[in-house]
Amino acid sequence: MLLDGFHALKHALRFGAEVPLALVADRPAALELAERLAPDLRERLAATLVDVAPEALRGLVGRPHPTGVAALAVPAPARVDELPAPDERRAPLVVLDQPRHLGNVGAVIRLAAGVGAAGVLTTGTVDPWHPTVLRASAGLHYAVPVGRAEVERLPAGPLLALDPEGEDLRGLALPAGALLAFGSERAGLSPEARARADALVSLPMRPGVSSYNLATSVAMTLYHWLATDGGPRVL
Repeated sequence: MLLDGFHALKHALRFGAEVPLALVADRPAALELAERLAPDLRERLAATLVDVAPEALRGLVGRPHPTGVAALAVPAPARVDELPAPDERRAPLVVLDQPRHLGNVGAVIRLAAGVGAAGVLTTGTVDPWHPTVLRASAGLHYAVPVGRAEVERLPAGPLLALDPEGEDLRGLALPAGALLAFGSERAGLSPEARARADALVSLPMRPGVSSYNLATSVAMTLYHWLATDGGPRVL
C-alpha cells in the first residue's frame, strides 16, 4: 500500500505497520517535521528514509506529497473472528453499510482512530484498504482494526442503525460493545442491515435538510458516545 506523505508514514510507523520502503526527496525538511511533530519517531525515520532525487520520486509516485515522502506498507485487514467479543470491548464498532465514497471511508477510519473506536467494518464491494481510502485516513488504518464483512457475518453485539425514522440519539446512552451502522451516502441502510438492527436511532437535523455527509454522521455519533459514555476524559 502506498503511504502518501510524511503524516501517513508517521501514523503507520507509530501504530506498528510493516514498512519495507520509505523514500524522501528532502531529508532535512522531513526530519525537521519529525522533530516538531513526531519526536518519538525521529531516529527511526532517519534510519528508514532513503534519499531520492525529486524527479525520481515524481517518476515513481506521479504526484508526490508536498512533504516529499512516499512509502510502501504491508496491508493488515482485520478479520472479524479476531475482533474482541462484545463483553470485551467498551468502545463502539463502526459499520459502514455499502459505502460508495472512498474519501468518506478514509475520513471515518481517521475519526475512529482518533476517538478510540473498536474498529471499522464495511459491507458491500468497496475495499476499505483501497489506496484512496488509505490516503484519506492519513495512514491511520494501522491504529484501529479495519476490515470487511457482510451483514450476516458481523460480530455479535447490539446493532444500532442510523436512520431518520429512529429515536433521537440525544436521549440515548449507547450500550457497551455496540455496533453503529451507517447507510450509504445515497441509498441509506440496506434491507439486510435494517433487518439485523436491534434499534434505529437518528441524528437531530433541521427540517428541509435532507442528510449529513457520512463522515459527519459518524463524527456526531461518536462524539455523543464520548460525551455520555465515559470516553477519555482529560482535566
